[in-house]
Amino acid sequence: MVVKTISFGINGIDGYLVEVEASSTRGMPKFDLVGLPDASVKESRDRVTSAMKNCGLQICSSHLTFNLAPADIRKEGPIYDLPITVCLMLLSGHIMKNTGDCGFIGELSLSGELRSVNGVLPMVIKARETGLKRVVVPPQNAKEAAVVDGIDVYTVRDIVELKRFLNGEKDLQPVKPEPKNESDTARFVPDFSQVKGQQLAKRALEIAAAGSHNILMIGPPGSGKSMLAKRVPTILPDMSFEEMIETTKIHSIAGILHGEGLVTTRPFRSPHHNVSAVGLGGGGSNGIHPGEVSMAHHGVLFLDELPEFKRSALEVLRQPIEDGEITITRSGQTCTYPCSMMVIAAMNPCPCGYFGDDTHQCTCSPQKIHRYLNRVSGPLLDRFDIHVELPRVKFEELRSDISAESSEDIKKRVNDAREMQRERFRGSDTMSNATINAAQLQKFCVIDKEAENVLKIAFEKLGLTARAYDRVLKVSRTIADLDQSEVIKSNHVLEAVRYRSLDRKYWEN
Repeated sequence: MVVKTISFGINGIDGYLVEVEASSTRGMPKFDLVGLPDASVKESRDRVTSAMKNCGLQICSSHLTFNLAPADIRKEGPIYDLPITVCLMLLSGHIMKNTGDCGFIGELSLSGELRSVNGVLPMVIKARETGLKRVVVPPQNAKEAAVVDGIDVYTVRDIVELKRFLNGEKDLQPVKPEPKNESDTARFVPDFSQVKGQQLAKRALEIAAAGSHNILMIGPPGSGKSMLAKRVPTILPDMSFEEMIETTKIHSIAGILHGEGLVTTRPFRSPHHNVSAVGLGGGGSNGIHPGEVSMAHHGVLFLDELPEFKRSALEVLRQPIEDGEITITRSGQTCTYPCSMMVIAAMNPCPCGYFGDDTHQCTCSPQKIHRYLNRVSGPLLDRFDIHVELPRVKFEELRSDISAESSEDIKKRVNDAREMQRERFRGSDTMSNATINAAQLQKFCVIDKEAENVLKIAFEKLGLTARAYDRVLKVSRTIADLDQSEVIKSNHVLEAVRYRSLDRKYWEN
């Protein structure tokens, strides 16, 4: 006798169909599991048999063979406990009705209760695409699964309740998605109004947020670099539904949703500088998992104390920053994760932090400063569209009663600029000015004659590379958008060029 149930697996951020087949034949009682399972999948036999026995469900005494198809893709994780259990209950006569229209995802405890698993959202999306009418998931994953329209999501406490539900003995209602709380994105704590001084840095961060540009902040300790970076999410534009789905899929696969539903606010990831290249880019010895660059997708990746990061980890960033995705290859497996993010980096100008400071004397030798700055490679430095220097905040600014501009006011301008970009790039893969490709550059970055002369002088005097030229043009486009101007003018170019001078000041020798 052969029975079959439907489950799913994860490849990158997408789900794929897995058919769990079970066969019962005469012979000595045995439990074989084939279909390229990893160690955690092989352990399902012990969890499943213990769970059924502890729930009082008799297991047929025969030679049992379970196959996870397609057999050429490695299956990982405990997500197949539930479909294997359903197959076993079908073979043992505990379930009498057809389950072909239902998918099953979940881990089992030894007592038969369902436990949460990672990656439920992309698997439920795949279930809908394959035409399934319903899917059963653990209670802890109900919120994320329920955001998928067009498929009924059910949750059960244990396999006894599942048996009664599948046999029609218990009526369960599909899980309803929770309404989006719009107030979550309207709260601005911490707020830009709490930061005293640093008007140039605030302006640079507003431009970066409006065009999704990467930005590097350089300044002495206590100048407010980290404080400003942590407030950037409060001025980022609202997420579209497609961005929410993509971000939630990655967080679901990484296991950081913690029972929450749709991610409605842009992520802010701030890894410590001792993070490894694998932790930053993704991968791992036990399967492939998304790294910090992917978990910051559609949000912010903040790298504090940039030169303190390992060189190998920083070099991982070069390709993802340029392409907006990262491909990880391990033996027999390749995964591609999206990582369209805004990178904010902060660093001191020297090891002691006081090079060029008016009030503190720098204790570093020129050789020490040179070695410190050169921990950041030229190619990586060139990928930051905006460089801004933060001076020490003066006493008068700290004691000033003048209220600074709030995050809400800044965000309104950022949203208006992003709306212009959405209209401009409608129908293309480009989402913001920072990702304008070479073919679009001449079409969308229209400059007047005076602005062209300014750009030519800056290119020749500063010795800009071709990449730096493109980035100046893209930043100019964003500054013009903030002014609601379709044509890039000379003042827009001048301001953009201003944000490309620090690499000449600190890295010229």
